[in-house]
Amino acid sequence: MAQTIENIIEIETPVEEGYSHASSKVKNRLLPLFLQFGGDVLAFISSYFVIYYIVFESGFFDKPGDPDFLIIIIPAIVLMIYWTTVFFFSGLYKNWYERSPFDEIFTVIKASFIGCGIIFILMVRDDTSIQRMMILLYFISISSFAIIFRTIARKMQIKLRGKGVISFHSIILGPADKAINLYQQILKSPNWGIKPIGAILSNHDECLKWNDINEQQKSGLPLLGTEEDFSNILNKSKPEEVLITSTESSQSRLLDIVNTCAEKNIVAKIEPDLYHIFTGQTRTHNIYGIPLIEISPQLMKPWQEVLKRIFDIIFSLLVIVLGAPIWLLVAIIIKLESKGPVFYKQPRTGKNEKVFQIFKFRSMQSGADKKGRTWTQVNDPRVTRFGKFIRKTHIDEVPQFLNVLIGDMSIVGPRPEQPHFVEDFAREIPYYKRRLKVRPGITGWWQVKYQAHELNVEEIENRLKDDFYYIENMSIKFDIEIIVRTVWCVLTGHGQA
Repeated sequence: MAQTIENIIEIETPVEEGYSHASSKVKNRLLPLFLQFGGDVLAFISSYFVIYYIVFESGFFDKPGDPDFLIIIIPAIVLMIYWTTVFFFSGLYKNWYERSPFDEIFTVIKASFIGCGIIFILMVRDDTSIQRMMILLYFISISSFAIIFRTIARKMQIKLRGKGVISFHSIILGPADKAINLYQQILKSPNWGIKPIGAILSNHDECLKWNDINEQQKSGLPLLGTEEDFSNILNKSKPEEVLITSTESSQSRLLDIVNTCAEKNIVAKIEPDLYHIFTGQTRTHNIYGIPLIEISPQLMKPWQEVLKRIFDIIFSLLVIVLGAPIWLLVAIIIKLESKGPVFYKQPRTGKNEKVFQIFKFRSMQSGADKKGRTWTQVNDPRVTRFGKFIRKTHIDEVPQFLNVLIGDMSIVGPRPEQPHFVEDFAREIPYYKRRLKVRPGITGWWQVKYQAHELNVEEIENRLKDDFYYIENMSIKFDIEIIVRTVWCVLTGHGQA
């Protein structure tokens, strides 16, 4: 007699002790990083002593004298710290094993070129021809050694993955036949470093097929349950990756699965024919030699994040300081027109669901928000006469530059919403919280395009398309474009009163 679904799952679920992967996760993150960093250190040292030999021993240049020990060692240490910083901000300490080696080589060359360019600018000498020659030789030396040692590190990582020293605990999700087929491919390619801990099937019908297919293929892959129990299974098994094969799930269900993975800091990898569903949420590249799309929370390189933050701080200080007389006049008018504070504070949900207090110039009658949870309406009667002006010109948003300086907001990003509305929208739109992976902004791609609107679920869905477009294409150049468009909106009164 055929077993019931519950019995199949209960029998084939691994014991609890096999589900503890905390130490494995730490090892999988640190060991590849150690190999990359170790290779880079050897590259930095090797290139330094090559240049030292050329300058002091080769006879190609006038020998500046016999340097003592400190003159040799101190620059070496300083340059090692310098190049580690340059490589870090270039994103070279991510797991490049999963990407094409040519991508890594080109990134190393680009980082080396930028790093040598900065050194060239900082060096001031009378003989610029010698300076240029030394910088050129240093660029060739450091990029060549970095490529060589990173190639060695890549080969070592392949060996370690093949031996199981580096392995990523993964769950395969999809129909029974597709799940076992992918499992067989993984077994044939141990160098991928994927260690499946079980399968989650699309629905109960697939579970009924599981025994026959699993016995025929002799896979030995444990069955953990169905998509209905997806979140609970992740909590129990704590995988590092979820590999999604072709499924018959609805688009909304697939988005819910990806959103659940993102909330639990688990990487989701799906087949590329589903990419159109995730437009605005993914970066596409080949993984392990098979066509999978990785959905990762990291959307910008470290140097881009730092540059964006520096830009936010400088721009905010300029707006606050240079516009101080105007903001003081606005505050006086608000105070004279109606009773109440000059500034209005309200809780909003920011990056990683952190709740913070947003600042605005008060544009409504004092206490207008005590009438319950309501969205702002077009021509809202609660808005004061001067409030209509500052809302139309977006001047009411100026105090949010203080939020930017604090670090709760960015100048450009998805608009922050009130916490209770975030929860409401998340129930209606499963992938809504994906927008909370970045700092919210004072302005954004949606804000410079919209017209007066009534805020509702349909409007939020339309807004998400623009938010995800911005998130996928974040850059300083794009931020400047949005800021310029925002200035035009302010000058033309393109706002909602």
